[in-house]
Amino acid sequence: MRQIKIGIDVGGTFTHAVAVDVSDYSIIGKSCVPTTHKASEGVAKGVVQSMMELIGDHNIKPDEVILIAHSTTQATNALLEGDIAKVGIIGLGKGFEAKLAKKQIDLGDIELSPGKFLYTFFRFIDTSKADWEKSVGDIIKSLRNDGAEVIVASEVFGVDDTKNEEYVTRIAEGMNILATSAGSISKLYGIRVRTRTAAINAAMMPKMLETANMTEKALKESGIAAPLMVMRSDGGIMDISEMRKRPILTMLSGPAAGVAAALMYIKVSDGIFLEVGGTSTDISVIKNGKPQIKSAQIGKNRLFLRTLDVRTLGIAGGSVPRIHGNKIIDVGPRSAHIANLHYAAYSTIPDADDLRIKTVQPLKGDPDDYLALQSNNGDEKITITPTEASYQLGLVNAVGHGAGNISVINNVFAKVAVLLSTKADEIANHILKISAGKIKPVILQLIREYKLDPELIRFIGGGGGASSIVPFSANYMNIPHQIAENCEVVSAIGAAMGIIKDSVERNIINPSESDILALRQEAINSVMKMGASPDSIEVTIEIDNQNKKVIATAFGSSEFKTGEVKKSSLDKTELIGLAAKSFRAAAAEVTVEVDTEFINVCSKTRKKRKFLGFGGTEEKSVRVIENDGTIRLQVNDAQVNTTNKSGIKSLISSIIAENTTFGDAGALVPDIFVVVGRKILDLCGLITESQIISLTEIEVKNINDNDPLIIISSRKK
Repeated sequence: MRQIKIGIDVGGTFTHAVAVDVSDYSIIGKSCVPTTHKASEGVAKGVVQSMMELIGDHNIKPDEVILIAHSTTQATNALLEGDIAKVGIIGLGKGFEAKLAKKQIDLGDIELSPGKFLYTFFRFIDTSKADWEKSVGDIIKSLRNDGAEVIVASEVFGVDDTKNEEYVTRIAEGMNILATSAGSISKLYGIRVRTRTAAINAAMMPKMLETANMTEKALKESGIAAPLMVMRSDGGIMDISEMRKRPILTMLSGPAAGVAAALMYIKVSDGIFLEVGGTSTDISVIKNGKPQIKSAQIGKNRLFLRTLDVRTLGIAGGSVPRIHGNKIIDVGPRSAHIANLHYAAYSTIPDADDLRIKTVQPLKGDPDDYLALQSNNGDEKITITPTEASYQLGLVNAVGHGAGNISVINNVFAKVAVLLSTKADEIANHILKISAGKIKPVILQLIREYKLDPELIRFIGGGGGASSIVPFSANYMNIPHQIAENCEVVSAIGAAMGIIKDSVERNIINPSESDILALRQEAINSVMKMGASPDSIEVTIEIDNQNKKVIATAFGSSEFKTGEVKKSSLDKTELIGLAAKSFRAAAAEVTVEVDTEFINVCSKTRKKRKFLGFGGTEEKSVRVIENDGTIRLQVNDAQVNTTNKSGIKSLISSIIAENTTFGDAGALVPDIFVVVGRKILDLCGLITESQIISLTEIEVKNINDNDPLIIISSRKK
């Protein structure tokens, strides 16, 4: 019997669903329905419609489905549009600290976006009073009378002991009022930011619970017993019960689904992912097989929430040019969809010679110089966008939802060239050059911020508009690129293949090995509770010395419960060829350093010249490649060492002693990765030898004494 995962992505225009066969990650079927923004059920209606259409059209049996996951724009849209509940905040505390913190807990009205506010009402309880618990019910009633629809409990130093916050939430829930405690949303110190994060989470709960309940009801009625998961903003998935408690984690889950596909489906280890729609492009970084994460912000309000670092630009496949005289002066940010114009690529105009130039104002307050074309005998207005420009220059290989009409595109460009007194290809080139010019500064900024190795960078294009933006921009910046297979539904694929994930953060000064291991286990327990197989779980630890914070992130999949994914192995020649392509070198220059049952470690050595070309040293670049051809890790200026369980401790100590560098922040231990079977243990976030060794010993304690362990290291720069 087939085992199928269903992924659903809610986009601005369409909701896509795909069915993925977990045996080989092949696509069984796709469906597409308009996103139901205006339905009384909201976008949940489209989620259900796309799922039912997919199941019906592709004869998927309920017992074949092992997991359903969907991304959602609902949390983000609710915040931007102010479609949220009013929040009653109950502050708790005692003593001098409570008096100081009282003003910090009283948030007032929080501006989410221009003109949109989260309205809060505040009460404070002095927990030093013996009978304070008896007043909670009456205080909740008074907040309800003020207009509060949900309750937040936030105590000074509540992260150290959450029992008082939990008492308040239990009382509220007993009164049939939705409630959340600040300590259940974040374990970080900082009472104002923690309370604000909890308040925004609570404000989303009523709307998000409606969505969860409707989707779950439809799932049960279809006969599918598979777990229902939701994309998180950090690129993982969580079960629906966890989403009910922490809906704030779904912010930015749309872009997160695309990045999940880049990791799991396109198998990117290092690169810049550009998901191109019709109106905007989301740009994010993948480094060492992980998406890059940042602290979230709503408006000007910082939150204790980790999200993907996604840069969104108003340039995409449907961006409309602006003209002045006979020159194109800009492209976007308005799209053909917003401007109520049709793409020339998908138009059925009978005669391009009959076209004349018009200009339009897409929305009130916009410039009125956006380019439109209209025939003398018709009402339909069309335009040319980066999509048509890419077709005109022969850059489109992946057609997404459907191929453009080349003859119409060529005829329209020829006519516009006459009207603007120039050449057709020059117009197309100019449109794409303006578009690429908007993307380039963002790319360069990401390269600087994340210290990306230029030799490892490539563009990966996803989304229905990928071919309209990515090929030209890559050539413009002299960066290799690829367009994802099934690019138009890549986010839905990412939802289906998303990994179960959770992060645990704590403020810890000078964390001990026991602190780190306890946090690690807490993260593991969380993803296991959501259905991750213990054998699949990997954990990364990051120590943020500046903010005195330790972050443990665990991720895994449910597939080991149903049998491992079948992967076809490549022969040695094919694997060396893949490595050579990654190194941008000839196959003869590639050395296979280690060959195990699961992976190959390939390297290429080059001479680094010193000043004026004299002397020099050798530098080794390394690729860790699974036998199916997936490049799991890319490291330049690296060392490769092998050992077993008994020798791992002394080898790591030796590597650290030889490769520690010193900078303004003191000693910098090298970046270290340990390959254990199929797993790659990333130790780059740790800062001391004892931390690295303790975590490594935990990870390898259950392997056989003679199983090979591979250590890849690189000095920090």
